[in-house]
Amino acid sequence: MKIVQSLGLSLLTIAAVTPGRALAQQPGEQSAQSLEKTITRVVKANYLLYLPKEYGKEPAKKWPLIMFLHGSGESGDDIEKVKVHGPPKLVAAGKEFPFIIVSPQAPTSRIGWQLETLNTLLDDVIAKYRVDEDRVYLTGLSMGGFGTWTWASANPARFAAIAPICGGGDAFRVRRLKDVPAWVFHGAKDPVVPVKMSQDMVDALKNVGADVKLTIYPEAQHDSWTETYDNPDLYTWFLSHARKKSEAAK
Repeated sequence: MKIVQSLGLSLLTIAAVTPGRALAQQPGEQSAQSLEKTITRVVKANYLLYLPKEYGKEPAKKWPLIMFLHGSGESGDDIEKVKVHGPPKLVAAGKEFPFIIVSPQAPTSRIGWQLETLNTLLDDVIAKYRVDEDRVYLTGLSMGGFGTWTWASANPARFAAIAPICGGGDAFRVRRLKDVPAWVFHGAKDPVVPVKMSQDMVDALKNVGADVKLTIYPEAQHDSWTETYDNPDLYTWFLSHARKKSEAAK
């Protein structure tokens, strides 16, 4: 079952401050002041939704979820572009998966992946569908590979395992992923994103004792994702991992 969805939610954020009487400010002096304002922000996202064929037959069952982040070329407002690569491409070709698959679309490559939008989308999907929150997996390619590292590093407790493809990120932040298994993929001859960018992330994870492995395709250039997503071992590997209880409690 393939569904195109649109998310539009209003988020209400109130700054938590201690109200106080504003003091007159004199030039050349320093005084204590306070701020309290209500800020309303709207986030929107178009996305592809795939539900497993058996989803409706087992009402009590919860399903693992794959969040897929596309590359820069699939950004925009044409959701069909998201089907060019990765799991959405395979679903469009008729492949069946034992996962719920959510594939959002970034509005532009310049803006890229916004964590506030991604977290709101994930919350919304969990609220609407029977998601096993202990088996939420994250993967993406190129811009989505960078997005995978960034989102997982910012919110490690949300994911059971990640699979970044031809991406990279801030190695100094990666220690936050110590308890999140990672399988990293890259092409040795990638002219767009140097393989060293993945290697640096993997080395940083190894330094903190993380469960991480790296697959480098010797002859692959930037497209290291086709072989990766065509490999059934990736999906078996995802299903072998559940979110650690220590992470879920954070």
